[in-house]
Amino acid sequence: MLAPASVSDYRLLARRKLPRMLFDYLDGGAFSEHTLAENRRAFEQWCFRQRVMTDVSRIDTSATLLGTAAAMPLVMAPMGLAGMLARRGEVQAAAAGARANIPFCLSTVGICAVEEVARDVPDANRWFQLYVLKDRGFSEELLARAWQAGFKTLVFTVDLARLGLRYRDVRNGMNGNLPLPAKVRKVLDLLGHPRWLADVAIGGKPLTFGNLASVVLSGRKPEDFKAWVESQFDPSVTWNDLDWIRQHWPGKLVIKGIMEVEDARSALKVGADAVVVSNHGGRQLDGAPASLSMLPAIAAAIGEKCQVLVDGGVQTGQDVVRALCLGASGCLIGRPWGYALAAGGQAAVENLLTNIRYETELTLSLMGKTALDQLSRSDLLSLDELQALSRA
Repeated sequence: MLAPASVSDYRLLARRKLPRMLFDYLDGGAFSEHTLAENRRAFEQWCFRQRVMTDVSRIDTSATLLGTAAAMPLVMAPMGLAGMLARRGEVQAAAAGARANIPFCLSTVGICAVEEVARDVPDANRWFQLYVLKDRGFSEELLARAWQAGFKTLVFTVDLARLGLRYRDVRNGMNGNLPLPAKVRKVLDLLGHPRWLADVAIGGKPLTFGNLASVVLSGRKPEDFKAWVESQFDPSVTWNDLDWIRQHWPGKLVIKGIMEVEDARSALKVGADAVVVSNHGGRQLDGAPASLSMLPAIAAAIGEKCQVLVDGGVQTGQDVVRALCLGASGCLIGRPWGYALAAGGQAAVENLLTNIRYETELTLSLMGKTALDQLSRSDLLSLDELQALSRA
């Protein structure tokens, strides 16, 4: 490969570089991965209306996300274990986001702590992601640390009452239960990736979950992540329990994991400034519909009251344009920047984001548009509409 041009290219490079356990963690979904695949297929169901003979010499992709200007309507989604994809991976990714002038969201279970990201990337538009945890006191401590470190937007993830069953992770021993022959193969796989070992496992600072230092959680074993999740995620929480979030978070609040209109309205009632229409990238409830399929109804119901973001399957600037036509204020991407980070660190993530912005500009121009606020549902044709036109 001479130079990566697409997310698929970065995915291939990441697959070569990462140990199988880490690649499958990044790449995989729940159960049979039906919803994971549906997230991509949903974008393929929409065709653009091509417009010609319009002055498109200047294209504006800028957007305002939660009150802050961005170069495009895109957020780098939170990703657990990102610091195991490349050395101090969250810092590299945040720096790429800052260069691209888009927000970067740090996961609770990132390898780099909020303080490290803030110190090393002071100009980043920093968002912080938190799960629903049993230990409210620890959650309050995390929120205070994030706010003190300059993270002004909180993404509260509500779709992990229990961790989804991801067959790839089971096969790779993410739960720690492997027979001896499989353990030997796992060690050999790690040794078969010397560049990763030198860059991540051995080089740099010790691998620990930086935000969770007070609970003495090692980051050297990905199965530690699963064990912590199972011990701390709270399956009993309801909307009535979320008042404490607003009591302890003075900044913008985003509720992530919304897939129904009723839940979107409930998110508004607890004070959300935005929601993310999300099935967790197909990693939770396999068999759930694609996030994009649920976007129009949710945007129609609450879009005038708060911003509606969407994730799941977003890979290109064309995907961003489709989502905006269907009512989104912006998109989150996760796996794409993870692939790029593993493939080539900050430089590769910067290149990916540059490509996405160019793809957005190019798509707008070929649709006869010069700015994002000109987009609407009428700029797309569904496959049914296209078939009806062909019969007319």
